[in-house]
Amino acid sequence: MAFSTRITEMLGIAHPIVQGGMQQVGVAELASAVSNAGGLGILTALTQPDPKALAAEIERCRSMTDKPFGVNVTVFPTTMSPDYVGYARAALDAGVRIFETAGTQAVAEVWEVLRQVPGTVILHKCTAVRHALSAERRGVDVVSIDGFECAGHPGEDDIPGLILIPAAADKVKIPLLASGGFGDGRGLIAALALGAEGINMGTRFCATKEAPIHDNVKAKYVENDERGSSLIFRNFHNTARVGKSDVSDEVVRRLKNPDATFEDVRELVSGAAGKVLLETGDLSKGVFWAGMVQGLIHDIPTCAELIDRIISEAETIFDQRLAGFRR
Repeated sequence: MAFSTRITEMLGIAHPIVQGGMQQVGVAELASAVSNAGGLGILTALTQPDPKALAAEIERCRSMTDKPFGVNVTVFPTTMSPDYVGYARAALDAGVRIFETAGTQAVAEVWEVLRQVPGTVILHKCTAVRHALSAERRGVDVVSIDGFECAGHPGEDDIPGLILIPAAADKVKIPLLASGGFGDGRGLIAALALGAEGINMGTRFCATKEAPIHDNVKAKYVENDERGSSLIFRNFHNTARVGKSDVSDEVVRRLKNPDATFEDVRELVSGAAGKVLLETGDLSKGVFWAGMVQGLIHDIPTCAELIDRIISEAETIFDQRLAGFRR
């Protein structure tokens, strides 16, 4: 049995499972493995130092898979000024036609560039129904709705997926991806029941053999349970969820001061520090992104093993468990 939805048809994939774009993680090894397993792999544009390097990474990914894959372009609310449009154009020139976008309203400039090429599909990540409706009005093709459980930036409303997904499905007419807290077949069936047409997974794909992350960090995903994450940056209205560790505990402690500023934690949370952590496995070097789904992570499979397991579990639930409840 296969699950066919508007997501699988639109993206040309076998299973309604999308790997979210993740800084320092969304590279060719992971994206190609997800795509080869029947999902949609995503390269993260800003993991590459410039648009030219992204073009090279796209070609490297294409040498590893003949299946569809996409590129993530996230516009950050910081003083950084990456060449977002340049990354988008480089990906288009390299033949990519599926894009995941996220971030501030400035992402609209990226959308304008993407729409210039016929056949381009835009998946936009949102953390609120009002933002999803706005993105739909602006012409995106798919909305990925992120519940409070997610790693990264869950927004400021604190609405969990059990409410947020059906609330969005009630109002959004374009296909909906459910994101935040997904990692097994139970989650896939739940997402479909709530009105989504597929799932987007980040943390769970970090805990796979192909993810370019040190084994120490992957072991931490397995060790942490559903309580193993911390919310930081609430003071700055830019809430982020990271894996619980001694460093994240220290960040939380420093930010309890009502007068705290970003400078008080910069050396602990910088992207450079996080990159060192992922590469060396030294958990004292920084923080790492992780969602509540850590409570459902008990092993480090290959992407193919993980996706096959999710689909098999979902089929069993659909065909046997749920059918058994009918009278």
